[in-house]
Amino acid sequence: MAATAAALAARARVVEPRCGSVTVVAIDGPSGSGKSSLAAALAGELGWPVISMDDLFPGWNGPAAASPLLVEQVLEPLSQGRPAGYRRWDWLAGTWDGWVSVAAGPGLIVEGCASSVGGAREFAALRVWVEADRDIRMARGLERDGESYRPHWERWATQEDELFGADGTRSHADVISRT
Repeated sequence: MAATAAALAARARVVEPRCGSVTVVAIDGPSGSGKSSLAAALAGELGWPVISMDDLFPGWNGPAAASPLLVEQVLEPLSQGRPAGYRRWDWLAGTWDGWVSVAAGPGLIVEGCASSVGGAREFAALRVWVEADRDIRMARGLERDGESYRPHWERWATQEDELFGADGTRSHADVISRT
């Protein structure tokens, strides 16, 4: 992971920003593929903040809704030099809970399913697709969340397949990483 993060950091430092003066790296792909780990390693290399799409999804039926929220609340304002931020989803309460401000800086890492889908794609200077076999991803998710979450994970995986299939997300990636 460290070698991949170092190589991505080198690329991120030289790509032209597409979100105003902010260089956005989008780390996308299906759940359980290793996006969060890669984002943390990349943030360590670059010193840039990370937005997790998990905070923008409006619950277990939210993959398709999150990318427009990212564009509207974070990427468009940053691209125009305006204050940016997003509402954070509270997964336990099942409702929006609080506002997170996003400061403009040289770079921003957005990690999670749908981080480069649709309109978000045009703001990302570097689009990374992270993938792993479905059983490995499911095992990682259930290890983290517990077996009782299997129905949620299965429903989520179906939504991801539909979203990524309709969008062609993987085919728009600049870098593909298999974990």
